[in-house]
Amino acid sequence: MAKYDLAKAKEAKQDEFYTQLPDIEKELVHYQEHFRDKVVFCNCDDPYESNFFKYFALNFNALGLKKLIATCYDGSPIAQQELPLFPVENSTPTKKAYKVEITEVPDLDGNGSTDLTDVKLLLQNNNNVKAELKGNGDFRSPECIELLKQADVVVTNPPFSLFREYVALLIKYEKKFIIIGNQNAITYREIFPLIKDNKIWLGNKNGNMAFRVPDYYEPRDTRYWVDDLGQKWRSLGNICWFTNIDIKKRHEELILIKHYTPEDYPNYDNYDGINVNTYIEIPCDYSGVMGVPVTFLDKYNPDQFEIVGAMTTTKVDDYNYGYPYVNGVKLYARILIRNKKPQIS
Repeated sequence: MAKYDLAKAKEAKQDEFYTQLPDIEKELVHYQEHFRDKVVFCNCDDPYESNFFKYFALNFNALGLKKLIATCYDGSPIAQQELPLFPVENSTPTKKAYKVEITEVPDLDGNGSTDLTDVKLLLQNNNNVKAELKGNGDFRSPECIELLKQADVVVTNPPFSLFREYVALLIKYEKKFIIIGNQNAITYREIFPLIKDNKIWLGNKNGNMAFRVPDYYEPRDTRYWVDDLGQKWRSLGNICWFTNIDIKKRHEELILIKHYTPEDYPNYDNYDGINVNTYIEIPCDYSGVMGVPVTFLDKYNPDQFEIVGAMTTTKVDDYNYGYPYVNGVKLYARILIRNKKPQIS
């Protein structure tokens, strides 16, 4: 896809959301051991503006990183706007695609510690750190793919409208990743099979998250506001962190206290399985297939449950069996699971 198409798709979808540093910190604290001696790549991030770059630059030494790489695409509509890493005097947005590669963050100001001042001095004074890209900086471009091949872990907030393509690229090159996406992505035909096969799962902090949005973003009736500085904001209640790095939460066993009865758990009209309205109502003693809300994946433990399939769309294929119906009533999407450890009376 050309640069024009990338920008057009993102603007049309109004899905350009910029992550706050506290949200990044709350999630990445659970992965710190996985960054030591690793090359981290933020491939949807202007190094001068991205809070992902800011997080890793500030914590470069504490995390023991081997290298930090960040790239941005040509024509980014938020150039020099998104929570700047530091003030850039007498500058105007260049709209150029470029990369930053850092292999160390030394104490350049001599104050005995490293902070944003040292990062600023490093970027200003070391010509080997920053370089303009020959291409447009699209994460699918040859240059960015070559950088991706170097990476051990990819961490970023990719464009929501390109989430399928983005994940496909990470899977193709067998990269570890921690990325942000919309909960709706769970039901994508390109994503759900990966979840079912335990190649992708949800991270720690899923649910509500607030993002900065570009000036062109159209006002919404809900979950939208403009702050005192004129910056537009949007919050979403269905944001997920997606990863393929094992985390402690993924192995926490869900305590089940409900017991199965045919009256409480009716069968679907169009599938041989019972309906469960919330994860807290999963019966402890049922060994067959159950349909649970998509939000169950936030509690999913592969040691305790098996994902069998999904009932998410009208289209039926090898893993999806169509929207669930009970007594002729259409329900919301369901994930089909089986308890690996049902209690035996």
